[in-house]
Amino acid sequence: MACMEIARDNLIRKLDAHIADKRVVDSMRRVPRESFVPPESRFEAYDDRPLSIGFGQTISQPFIVALMLQALELKGKEKVLELGTGSGYEAAVLSEMVSRVITVEIVPELEESAKRVLQELGYSNVEVHIAGKTLGWSAEAPYDAIMVSAGSPRIPQILVEQLAWGGRMVIPVGSYWEQELVKVTKCRKRNKIENLGGCYFVPLIGEGGWEK
Repeated sequence: MACMEIARDNLIRKLDAHIADKRVVDSMRRVPRESFVPPESRFEAYDDRPLSIGFGQTISQPFIVALMLQALELKGKEKVLELGTGSGYEAAVLSEMVSRVITVEIVPELEESAKRVLQELGYSNVEVHIAGKTLGWSAEAPYDAIMVSAGSPRIPQILVEQLAWGGRMVIPVGSYWEQELVKVTKCRKRNKIENLGGCYFVPLIGEGGWEK
């Protein structure tokens, strides 16, 4: 366990040097990433890279997670939607930062395991759902922020509609194999679009994303 603690400290120091929002770094310090990876990857949990979690899905690179969270400009009282629960790691970090998290996952096995781990670790302000045919979770809209952990061919209008005025969404947009991380701020006259840099995510499946 000492080796894992050293690896976690090294990762947090790296994030602290590059991420200005210290609430993001502090939240990631508190979440045990090793609880959200397969047992065989446990001692790689604090490597700054994505790891396979099965079913063709990954747990995202910690630096990219931190960059996305920083871009959401979270203050602590928000209701946040996450698309792509995966193992539940990002939902756990969000749980440390906001009042309420609604997260949706397309793979039933991952939805079940993420829900179990989050409950076992005491993240009581997170709701995990199976994704429907259309993107998002409109029943709880509008959201103060939306975090999309899968790549889309375009900015889905159906997700913009689920944002509150002034709300922020961070989403990878591009091809199946390469995307740009985009921040969308919903404005009454014209939405603000910012490019945060290149990235690679698994595809976002559903109406408004990629066809299955």
